Amino acid sequence: MLRVLVVDDMSTSRGILLQALDTLGISNVSYAEDGKQGVLSARQNVPHLILSDLYMPNLNGLQMLQHLRAEPLTQKVGFILITGRGDEAVIQTGKKLGMNNFLTKPFTPLQLKECIEAVVGKL
Repeated sequence: MLRVLVVDDMSTSRGILLQALDTLGISNVSYAEDGKQGVLSARQNVPHLILSDLYMPNLNGLQMLQHLRAEPLTQKVGFILITGRGDEAVIQTGKKLGMNNFLTKPFTPLQLKECIEAVVGKL
């Protein structure tokens, strides 16, 4: 069963993601409220996939990705960056750091599904 970690500091954004995942039949989902919590949570219960917001306090999405990729335990975890703007520089940096995919807000459940399947295979 696919284990997903949602990392977003805004409860409304987390809620939208959790609801969309539920719609896709993905129920094994946990969440963290910032990048630092996200790293700790990923270490404790290694997920298959992390959906992370870009702009967050403590560690932003790219900084969190850097930490995850530096650790043997979490370096292979699928990572999708979710951002309000598809800023080319951010996306290039994300790719260099090892991000697997990205999604721009707002998105539909179908776009989320396609984005996830591009990383983990058919749902």
